[in-house]
Amino acid sequence: MTVATAREVLTSGDVSRALRRIAHEILERNKGADDLVLLGIPSRGVPLAQRLGAAMREVEGAHVPVGSLDVTMHRDDLRHQPVRPLARTDIPPGGIDDKVVVLVDDVLFHGRTIRAALEALAELGRPRTVRLAVLVDRGHRELPIRADHVGKNLPTSSSERVRVHLTELDGEDSVTIEGGDR
Repeated sequence: MTVATAREVLTSGDVSRALRRIAHEILERNKGADDLVLLGIPSRGVPLAQRLGAAMREVEGAHVPVGSLDVTMHRDDLRHQPVRPLARTDIPPGGIDDKVVVLVDDVLFHGRTIRAALEALAELGRPRTVRLAVLVDRGHRELPIRADHVGKNLPTSSSERVRVHLTELDGEDSVTIEGGDR
């Protein structure tokens, strides 16, 4: 049995700086915090969205509503994956109609999770605009989806696995790559 070696590509400080930069980019593009709603995709997108909301509050002095959007039942790989537990969808008061909704996830890979998120979002209302913020974009897209805000573009091989560790879930912040030919 071979043991997978992991190499750290983002430290705790790198994650923190990337999230602060993304928060600033979102606020700049939106010209402030008005009508923004952040929706994290479980599981790691939720604490990332909460951190972005806190960073925006520090910068702008305004509360940005943060919620979560479960995409499980909209995934196109349900019959190929082991049974997944449903996560929580929590839409902030005021809803998403005519709002600028920023979907937040940890890693953008094939684009299928985001496709599922767009379907789930369509069932809940009609945002004015939908944007995407991810901590890591690793390429290998199978669908025409791109992130508007990226913490780190991380070219990887298909055989590698990107792992995002967050303090809220794992006790530490870091991003590692496992496997591959490196």
